[in-house]
Amino acid sequence: MNQTFPLSSLRERGNPLISAAVDRGILVQTSFNTMCAIEYMKSHNIPSHIIERVLLQPELRRKLQELAGF
Repeated sequence: MNQTFPLSSLRERGNPLISAAVDRGILVQTSFNTMCAIEYMKSHNIPSHIIERVLLQPELRRKLQELAGF
């Protein structure tokens, strides 16, 4: 589970539905806990490698402000 991803491997999000589900999953993790966030993301068919990276390696998350162009 401690797999790291180089920053160069991160691409711009291409699917707005997946992007929104990932963002909501992060909010679930913040509001409740990681297990709730995992279950939420799994229920929205987010690939396990994305769930793992986003929830367990927050330093690799895209910042919402950067995505919004701020």
